[in-house]
Amino acid sequence: MVKAIELTDIELRLIEGCRNKHAKSQEMLYKHFYGYAMSVSLRYCKSKDEASEVLNDSFMKVFTKVCQYDTKKSFRGWLRRIIINTAIDFYRKNEKHTNHLDVEYADREEDSTGDVIDQMSADEIYALVQSLPNVYRLTFNLYEIEGYSHEEIGEQMGIPAGTSRSNLSRAKQKLRLLIKEHFGKKYEAYIR
Repeated sequence: MVKAIELTDIELRLIEGCRNKHAKSQEMLYKHFYGYAMSVSLRYCKSKDEASEVLNDSFMKVFTKVCQYDTKKSFRGWLRRIIINTAIDFYRKNEKHTNHLDVEYADREEDSTGDVIDQMSADEIYALVQSLPNVYRLTFNLYEIEGYSHEEIGEQMGIPAGTSRSNLSRAKQKLRLLIKEHFGKKYEAYIR
C-alpha cells in the first residue's frame, strides 16, 4: 500500500483558507497542485484543452467541497478521485453513446505486447494510450492504472460490466495494432 504524503504546513493553511472561501488561498492551492492535477486529467482526456476543462471543473468541486476533506487522509488522493469522477462525468455528458459493444463481440487475443512495453519509453506508451478512442482510454486508465473493477467502471460510466470488459479488450487490441503500426520493425520480433 502506498503511504499517503502528509500535508505541509503551507498546504494545510491553504486548505483552511479555501474552507473560509478566501480567493487568494484558492488561487494558491490551484497553482500548487496544478501540475499533479493536470497529469491526472491528461490521462483521461483526448486533448490538453479537454484536460484543462476537466481540471478547472475539478477545482471548482474541490473549492465547494473542501469542507468535506479529512486532513488526516491524502489530499492528492482526494483530489485525484475528484478529477477522475469529473473526467467520467465529462465523458458521459459528451460521448456516452459511442463505441459501446458487448463483451461477446470483443476479440480474445492473448496479450503479446509485454516485452514491447518493456522496451518502450514512458512518453511512447503515454502517446499510444492518448491516441485511443475516448471510451477505450477511459476504461484502460480506470482498470489498469487506477485499479477499478469492471463492475465499478460500469457503475461509474453507466454501462454494463461486460461492456467495460469489451472496452478494455478492444483498448488492448488497439494498443497492439498501434505498437505494430508505429514501431514496425523495431518491435516486430516482440509482437506475435
